[in-house]
Amino acid sequence: MENTTTSVSPSSVGIRYGLITGLVMVILTLGLNMSGLEQSPAKWLSLVVLVAGIWMAHTFFKQHNQGFMSYGQGLGIGSLLGGIAGLLNGIVSYIYINFIDTEFMTRSMERARADMEAQGKLSDEQIEQGLAMAGKFANGPFMLIGAILGTLLFAFILSLIISAITKHTRPEFE
Repeated sequence: MENTTTSVSPSSVGIRYGLITGLVMVILTLGLNMSGLEQSPAKWLSLVVLVAGIWMAHTFFKQHNQGFMSYGQGLGIGSLLGGIAGLLNGIVSYIYINFIDTEFMTRSMERARADMEAQGKLSDEQIEQGLAMAGKFANGPFMLIGAILGTLLFAFILSLIISAITKHTRPEFE
């Protein structure tokens, strides 16, 4: 590993890799939505992208800070990265659902209804109530806020773990 003398701030790395990770997540989400695979297990690939983005951001930060990164710096980088990636993904998803594929929510609700009916645990009235509640929160600003906060929460939890692995604190008596 090559150590350089130029240092970067955790926020600059978080923003840079948040944009990169967000762009990859947007491409993945649009691909899944356009192919009708948004409910398939492939949707979990975005978590893999998030883990890879956090790991690469930590590696980049350490390369430009003489190999050192504290736990707090790693947590900050990962959280900022997640917030920016969630914002990008939320904005693009909002535009896609509300302006490009306006039938997306209808298909999603029909699929959810079919899944609930197949389970056979809920009455028709309970299914209607659940879908009505989900419909209120699945469009508009609530969807955007949910995407940002959801990605931020996952990024924070992942950063707690990844930062514990990638941290390399500077010795006190150097």
